[in-house]
Amino acid sequence: MSERAPARPIRSQPPPAGGLFSRAGIFRLKPVDSSEEETGGGLRRTMGLWQLVALSLGGLVGAGVFSLAGVVAHEDAGPGVMLSFLLAIVASTAAALCYAEFAGTIPKAGSAYTYTYAALGEVVGWAIGWDLLLEYTAIVAVVAIAVSGYLSYILEHLGLDLPQWMLGAPGTGDGHRADVFAALLCLLLAFVLSRGTKEAARFETVLVVVKLAIVALVVLAGAFHVSAGNLSPFLPFGLSGAVTGAATTFFAVYGYDAMSAAAEESTEAKKLLPKAIVISLGIAAVVYLLVCLVLLGMQDYRDIDTKSPFSSALSAVGLGGLGLVVAVGAVIGITTSAFANMLAVSRVWYAMSRDGLLPRRFARNHPTRQVPTRIIWPVGVGSAVIAGFLPIREAADLTNIGILMAFLVVAVAVVVMRRTRPGLPRTFRTPLVPWIPAVGVLFSGWLISRLDPVTWLRFAVWMALGMAVYAWFGYRNSAEHRPAAGDTGDPDPNSVPKERD
Repeated sequence: MSERAPARPIRSQPPPAGGLFSRAGIFRLKPVDSSEEETGGGLRRTMGLWQLVALSLGGLVGAGVFSLAGVVAHEDAGPGVMLSFLLAIVASTAAALCYAEFAGTIPKAGSAYTYTYAALGEVVGWAIGWDLLLEYTAIVAVVAIAVSGYLSYILEHLGLDLPQWMLGAPGTGDGHRADVFAALLCLLLAFVLSRGTKEAARFETVLVVVKLAIVALVVLAGAFHVSAGNLSPFLPFGLSGAVTGAATTFFAVYGYDAMSAAAEESTEAKKLLPKAIVISLGIAAVVYLLVCLVLLGMQDYRDIDTKSPFSSALSAVGLGGLGLVVAVGAVIGITTSAFANMLAVSRVWYAMSRDGLLPRRFARNHPTRQVPTRIIWPVGVGSAVIAGFLPIREAADLTNIGILMAFLVVAVAVVVMRRTRPGLPRTFRTPLVPWIPAVGVLFSGWLISRLDPVTWLRFAVWMALGMAVYAWFGYRNSAEHRPAAGDTGDPDPNSVPKERD
């Protein structure tokens, strides 16, 4: 089977008859295709419900449990990290219900990019898609850094003395020049993902089961060593510290959006994706709250080792041997989060290329494995560079602003689609619209406002670059690009693209 790319879009230089800022211009809508048929040269549908849940949990339960909970507790919130996660989960639940409606309505690859393109217009969809390309790639790097911290812990306990230059990004320790373990993990995940969806999904499912077993072991063992004294004062940095922590921990509780990006690889996307989103978020919420309670109950937040929080906490209560087991499990388990997000960014990039907004050569899958290897490897290299040279906190903050922005826009898009296309078949409907989406908008906006100004600056630079790419390439090459009426005889160039059943 040879590689195939979708037919090239018609190009036209004249401005749209309805104006650049019209439904015929940059706000043209992606047609809604609610079918689950294979697309030309497309992805292979192999994942059932529990594989989707595993993929979602791979993103939801990862670095947040084994690394970020300790980082936020130590630097921002103290025991109040439990409140940080609770705030993040409430905001995430509101967004998850919006994602579930779209997943059951538009079962196509691309997640928030595809949803906003269909509801709010091409330029908004492009902005979210471009945003997600950076955010997902950075998340892969964050998780890889977390894995590297536990690897260093394991090697230290085994008596292996490695050169300091390879143990962390510049500024994270004396002599650190690059985080070699984190960079190599990113490249390894790219290799696994390039082998094919069915094989990669099996790999992910096995690792998720191992991860949840390790988490259960930690909670059960640690529960007998919880000291109420370690939980007081509950808010040593004040309520503002807990809110700041929520803005950082938020990225740990939205793995379901990574799963929704793989909609075209689900056997029954319209039916299974909404179920998988709700089930996985419910499991993750319970896990995070229990984990935070045990972690902060075992060790004073000021003494937590931010590179390997659980291992150090278990060692502090005389369970050092178990701490080593947890470190090994964390290396295995956190990897699932990086995997889920690397899959997500490759599918968003794939969807954007298939729509013509990025070069269509990237929408050509491997002829036998049916995965976009032309995308997977650049993502692997990019995440390896970030993981190797940025501290975990800077990389985490870089991811959060973009994901929060995507959640905010998806919540708005649900309300817009209910009003503009009320007759679309929906296998799941977000309850209490517009109130639930409003909660998602308010929480996301609130958490965004708590992020560091430097994060805003980086985000603004990336989005400015994205708008330049769209103006130079995406707008003219879009599959929805319409030539002027005089060129084609189209009697209504301003019409909204017709929905396809």
